[in-house]
Formats: sequence, C-alpha cells, structure tokens
Amino acid sequence: MQKSASRQPREVASEEISGQAMFDKANLRPERIGLPLVVFISQKGGARHGVRIKLARTAKVRPSEMLTVAVRPTPRLIRGKMTAYEFNLVRRWIELNRSMLIDYWDGTIEYTEDALNAIKPIGDL
Repeated sequence: MQKSASRQPREVASEEISGQAMFDKANLRPERIGLPLVVFISQKGGARHGVRIKLARTAKVRPSEMLTVAVRPTPRLIRGKMTAYEFNLVRRWIELNRSMLIDYWDGTIEYTEDALNAIKPIGDL
C-alpha cells in the first residue's frame, strides 16, 4: 500500500492573518441618503486616484454599469451617463458629506458603521 501524499498547509494571505476585512465597497440605499441612486463608498485601498464614489440605479449592478464621480476638487462625472438633474443631486449630496467621504477614503474613519452614522441625506426631492 502506497503512502498518500501529505497535504501542504494552505498559505494564508497577510490580510487574513491581521484580521483586516477584504471588502471593496459599502452600498448606501436611496431612502437613507435622499438620492434616486444607490451610492457605493469605499476606502482607498490600493487605488492610485483621488476620492471617488460609484453610483447605480439598483443595488444589483455589474461593475461595468456603475457611474463614477470624483469628489475632489469639485464633483465631476468620470464614467457613465446621468441627467443634469441627477448630477446636481449627487453634487449636493457630496457637498453635504465631503468630509465623511474623504475621511472614510483615507481611513481616518476606519469602520463602515461609523461612516454610515455620519451620513447626511439631502432634503426632500
């Protein structure tokens, strides 16, 4: 009888060892933020660009269908198409939440829960 090959131990990513979460984006529902769009916020991670948010018309969306808006120096549409009305709403929301978005992106706000608690919705549509 042949001896079975011993299994090699699985290598564990350093993120797993340190306990850091491996999540990309947090989605914010329209009712909570006062926009007719879902907003996705994230921390910088390995990104080489400035603070950005992603938007979608529904929470179930392919990454290729998302809209991208830069936060600084002023809000500007980077990818996708939206109406002037939608963009003005998004711009107003960014202005209300600029410091939270920047602090979350930079990691000053470490936890998504804290970012969610700091969100200011825009007024009635």
